[in-house]
Amino acid sequence: MSKNFLQLNIGKNEAICLSTPSLALATVSTGFYSNKEKDSLKAKLDQLQCHFTWGPQKDSIDLDDMKHRVQDSIQAGVKYQAMSYNQLAFVNCLQGNCDEAIQNLKEAEKILRENHEHEFEKRIIITYGNYAWVYYHMGQLTEVQSYLDKLEMICKRFTNGSRYTAMIPEVYGEKGWSLLKSCRKYYEEAKECFEKALEEDPDDTEWNVGYAIALFRMEGFSCTSESGEHSQSMKQLRRVLELDPDDSVAMVLLALKLQEFNQKEEAFKLVERALQMSPDLPYVTRYAAKLLRREGAVEKSLELLKKALEITPNSTFLHHQIGLCYRSKLFQLNKNPGSKDPRNPAFQQRAELVKQCKFYFQKSFELKPSFIIAQLDFAVICSINGEYWKAEEICSDLLKLEDIRPDNKQAVCCQAGLFQLRHKRPESNAITHFLEGLKIQRGTKEWEMCRTNLRKIAAKQIDRNPRDSKAFGILGLLHQLDGEKHEAIEWFEKALEFDGDNEEYLSALCELRLSI
Repeated sequence: MSKNFLQLNIGKNEAICLSTPSLALATVSTGFYSNKEKDSLKAKLDQLQCHFTWGPQKDSIDLDDMKHRVQDSIQAGVKYQAMSYNQLAFVNCLQGNCDEAIQNLKEAEKILRENHEHEFEKRIIITYGNYAWVYYHMGQLTEVQSYLDKLEMICKRFTNGSRYTAMIPEVYGEKGWSLLKSCRKYYEEAKECFEKALEEDPDDTEWNVGYAIALFRMEGFSCTSESGEHSQSMKQLRRVLELDPDDSVAMVLLALKLQEFNQKEEAFKLVERALQMSPDLPYVTRYAAKLLRREGAVEKSLELLKKALEITPNSTFLHHQIGLCYRSKLFQLNKNPGSKDPRNPAFQQRAELVKQCKFYFQKSFELKPSFIIAQLDFAVICSINGEYWKAEEICSDLLKLEDIRPDNKQAVCCQAGLFQLRHKRPESNAITHFLEGLKIQRGTKEWEMCRTNLRKIAAKQIDRNPRDSKAFGILGLLHQLDGEKHEAIEWFEKALEFDGDNEEYLSALCELRLSI
């Protein structure tokens, strides 16, 4: 072999490089297995329920960021440590650190034996599956078979079990947590996993917490307006507190939802209680700080965030939240006319706030290069500081990205459109970006912003020029997106009065008429 490493298949179309010692071990360990037997082992591994067979793989997650987050959760002493070590083992294996992955799995197994003695066999299924996969990537196929044998012995005891796995609440629940820790596109699947776990065990706090967090995050990314009475996450968070009145994370998440619906008295009581119970838990302090910032208590928010940052110094979330606090202070100071006068003390204060904003936003996307929102926030600060060229360069670079999640792409299009509007660029440029944002996905806050700004632009253009066909066409499209077909037809007909050969308007009009 010409190179000093071995490549083995991982998951679906993935590869991992193993160092020379592993290569030597692989040669010895696999010497007694024919290619047919190796293929048979791989087929069995694909049947397992574990991190290596679930959705997120190397091409869809930021491994360094996930590693930081999982290590932070372990260091902070959050609940469900065995799951964190399982996830850390998966990431380490994908990064080629297989020996570390085995140590992570040993730690997970130790925790499960100590904390779940009476349900150890239910809890260990995923850990044993991860063991089998890691040893497969190390080339230690005898070890792979030994863990498959262990799984077969365990799973035959469950009536709904297949040969090597059992779809029980413990499996569904851990899968839900794993997907929830990956990225936004897996939240719906995570929610479904928790629902399945709760079907058999509706009073399990662990699965109820996971279900509540999945709902909370999904509602946070939606622009759908709802009352507190109809918020699924609020109901579920209250359910968690019924089962465990001392769950401080559930308290602060519920407080954020209550704040959203202007139920501030209860929100503040929950935050105060959560901080008293868990003053050093970053997952509590960061959400409490977010609530305080929204209420204008920026200094107290900064105090909490910086305290949490001492415990988890690599947290992208904390750096970003600190940046948002300084941005709030900057926006407030900008209302002071003296902030533009170099002779006024407010001018120096403004310069310092800009510096702090840029530092913390930049630090957050340096820690996590895929953190597009932090890059956009950095661009906004550059724009406020008169560094228009830098803001435009950031937006331009982000617009060129191909391997980017739809929600991030939409946020970039939205911000690029706003940049064009704020700096008096041609409205046609802003329209292009907003229209592109509309095409990506519906039901998000960014989608709503694109639609609102397009409506405003169209109204202004018609006021300036009652024969502006493009403005009429935009209004036709917006009504079409809202399902208002008759109104859409009227606007497209007006557009065609002044641009009779426009194929886009003709096609939309034909489609609308046929659908009525």
